[in-house]
Amino acid sequence: MDRDDEDYGRPVPAGRLARAARMGALAGGIGGRALAGGLARLATGRRPRAAELLLTPAHAARIAGQLAGMRGAAMKLGQLVSMDAGEFLPPEMTAILARLREGAEPMPPRQLRAQLDRAWGQGWLRHFASFAPRPMAAASIGQVHRAQTKDGCDLAIKVQYPGVAASIDSDIRNLGLLLRMPGLLPEGIDLPPLLEEARAQLRAEADYLREADQMRAYAGLLAGRSEFALPAPVPEFCTPEVLAMTFVPGDPIETLEAQPQAVRDRVAHDLARLVLDELFAFNLMQTDPNFANYRWQPETGRIVLLDFGATRSFSQALGPRFRRLLAAALSGERAAIRAAAIEIGYFREETAPAHQDALLEMMEMAFAPLRQPGLFDLAGTDIPHRISDLAMQMARTRSRAEMPPPEVLFLHRKFGGLYLLLARLRARVDLTDLVRPYQTS
Repeated sequence: MDRDDEDYGRPVPAGRLARAARMGALAGGIGGRALAGGLARLATGRRPRAAELLLTPAHAARIAGQLAGMRGAAMKLGQLVSMDAGEFLPPEMTAILARLREGAEPMPPRQLRAQLDRAWGQGWLRHFASFAPRPMAAASIGQVHRAQTKDGCDLAIKVQYPGVAASIDSDIRNLGLLLRMPGLLPEGIDLPPLLEEARAQLRAEADYLREADQMRAYAGLLAGRSEFALPAPVPEFCTPEVLAMTFVPGDPIETLEAQPQAVRDRVAHDLARLVLDELFAFNLMQTDPNFANYRWQPETGRIVLLDFGATRSFSQALGPRFRRLLAAALSGERAAIRAAAIEIGYFREETAPAHQDALLEMMEMAFAPLRQPGLFDLAGTDIPHRISDLAMQMARTRSRAEMPPPEVLFLHRKFGGLYLLLARLRARVDLTDLVRPYQTS
């Protein structure tokens, strides 16, 4: 690492007190400005709503900027909430948190060296022929660097930001307090289970030895599947805060847009089948659908799978329940769809009939392509827009929000991310043929 390359990055606040102080200052600053704005409007005879005061463009930028600067659990939870509960949040709050999915600013080289000194000891550079100080990727929990060992092995090394693991509980507690500010979340959002689920995932993602184990397990499940390529952990350089793995070359998955239609359709089929296998066959799913977690090798035609920190299993009942929902969707029987939806937890028997009807209508829109043989054009359909319009109508008319169990939200996160990717690739999939093998156990 060159010591003259110090002109980039923003230090990550590592101590719990420092992180709590930043979050407190954020909430206090927003609350004070909102109070001042409210008094000014009252002086003109207007009675503003809390959301109008808290969710201004200036406050939106302040929230997103502060969480992005903190990285770690604060940024990660913002990403999770924006994707997992986005349809239940005010549009302004969704826009705030969605900014956090755009990537993180790297930590400066001095902080990086300190992290590697703690993990590998002083003089660790002697093991490497080269080590790139600038990361090739930076996310909420860590950043990834290219390196090559003395014996010529190309590596990708993920280095965790300082203080991430130790600050998870305090970050989530403080961000929970921020999200509970009046007007930020609609009445009825059951925030504690979502926070607890996020806490569990963040603890898992912050343990890089666990991620190495998940990478091996996932590779075992895909043994013999020539359509995929995965990195392998390199144990001698792995610690709880540093994950070293073989470097697998590949182009951004978006470059597939320039490939022939048949290639894009094949990749779409392979990715969609993989998600169904994750749920119904493996009970092990990589739940982070970030486009950066997929790469494409044009010379081999393989899809490169990256980042296994968010890999998780689900409760034993979830797969069978979704099989029943899938069978009901293929049959088109509304009563069967309703029974399966209640079993999964999309709504309750006592949920208002109008709310049930609206949710069932959304499901029937989503399920319609499953009953249409032939290639379905994911980019050419207006179904997502129709579902979004109906969801917005529901948000305006209902007094309370209802959310499915948190593990279902993680599934939605993966399904939604997959749809966005395949639509971006302008791919087509024969959904009827694809899902039929999974409808029964």
